[in-house]
Amino acid sequence: MTTIIDTAAIQALDSAHFLHPFTDFKDMSARGARIMTHAEGIYVWDSEGKKVLDAMSGLWCVNVGYARKELAEAAYQQMMTLPYYNSFFQTANVPAVQLAAKLASLAPNVGDRSFEHVFYSSSGSESNDTNVRMVRRYWDLLGQPQRKVIIGRINGYHGSTMAAASLGGMSGMHAQGDLPIPNITHIEQPYFFENGLPGESVEAFGLRAAGWLEEKILQIGADKVAAFIGEPVQGAGGVIIPPATYWPEIQRIVDKYGILLISDEVICAFGRLGHWFAYEKFGMKPDLVTFAKGVTSGYIPLGGVMVGNRVAKVLIEQGGEFNHGYTYSGHPVACAVALANLEVMEREQLPQRVHDDIGPYLARCFAALNEHPLVGEAQTCGFVAGLVLVKDKRTKERFAEELGVGMVCRGHCFGNGLIMRAVGDRMIIAPPLVMTHAQIDEMMALITKCLDLTYHDAQKNGWMA
Repeated sequence: MTTIIDTAAIQALDSAHFLHPFTDFKDMSARGARIMTHAEGIYVWDSEGKKVLDAMSGLWCVNVGYARKELAEAAYQQMMTLPYYNSFFQTANVPAVQLAAKLASLAPNVGDRSFEHVFYSSSGSESNDTNVRMVRRYWDLLGQPQRKVIIGRINGYHGSTMAAASLGGMSGMHAQGDLPIPNITHIEQPYFFENGLPGESVEAFGLRAAGWLEEKILQIGADKVAAFIGEPVQGAGGVIIPPATYWPEIQRIVDKYGILLISDEVICAFGRLGHWFAYEKFGMKPDLVTFAKGVTSGYIPLGGVMVGNRVAKVLIEQGGEFNHGYTYSGHPVACAVALANLEVMEREQLPQRVHDDIGPYLARCFAALNEHPLVGEAQTCGFVAGLVLVKDKRTKERFAEELGVGMVCRGHCFGNGLIMRAVGDRMIIAPPLVMTHAQIDEMMALITKCLDLTYHDAQKNGWMA
């Protein structure tokens, strides 16, 4: 496919009219946006004809890869049948109902918290806003309206709306807009590389990190805490993979104090970690599961909340009208695309493939980066991976933040046909789940090349120890 674009003209229009998310508008205008024109498989092309390996699945989204005709056909057929209708006023549409049933069938059983109900939104942010409303409504109905506090984690990410950004622990977001909103607080993240003590084992750290939740609960008062929210693996925070001991201890603590558990799986669900839902991998028994992104592979916006039976029963039997929802809740086209996307994932066994084949292969390849002189630690979990750039491998000394070493590395990635994200001094990937071994090898060669170029820059500029 060849697409001819006047790059300068589109960049000028972009600068004149399009305010991008999470962007320094002035800087963007001066540099000019990179204009993507088409994509196929794991690759995207820009308006200058440059082919780029997308190791970030767009934005953690494109699980089944680009240009899948099955998904486009599903959207077309639904648009020609029922392009839109709302889910208010005791009304439903066929794809929304079928998708809810399908999601319930894919969600692993967790006893009285098993998932048979879905509440739809259009994004992860909206879904986490829904969680706040739903959790507080649940406790109101149980006669405990004082249970309003929701605990999240520093450096966690749950979206960028007022409530979702508050649930997350990104200091840069909280600095704008008087966030977090009341009754949301945070504990430290389970990041062993940064927070582990000298001589402490990873397992012991996992227990200690989970213990921060119990300390916070006791500080606030258990009778005031409504829920704890966390990503099974933190994504936008830099692919922070918790120790194996962490989530079982978190589960013990929330059960001990009768607190609801929210598993934000906007990034982690739909095969990304080798399971349909990540709570299965970590042995969690959440009450609510946030989803988006991979449910449609990003082809069309769709999000939602899987509502466990313990919560759903109270909302249904005691709740009356739940005064919350969205114009696009259960959008028929989005749900039709999701059904087609899940059918592709089932037919090609993508979660199993991540679990048994390409996930372990990526882990073996990525582990070799631990030998690179610039890498302090390289880790994978399923089909996400992250590494931290360090000034001194022996002491784990980090680069000064103002040097922007991660952005230097990202620049080399863009310049050499690779999309790899920088989160401070951590470099992260989340490739499409359809990658072959040969494509993983291609990606690893590009990553190594860009690390070498960054290391050369660090030596040349006198940044290394």
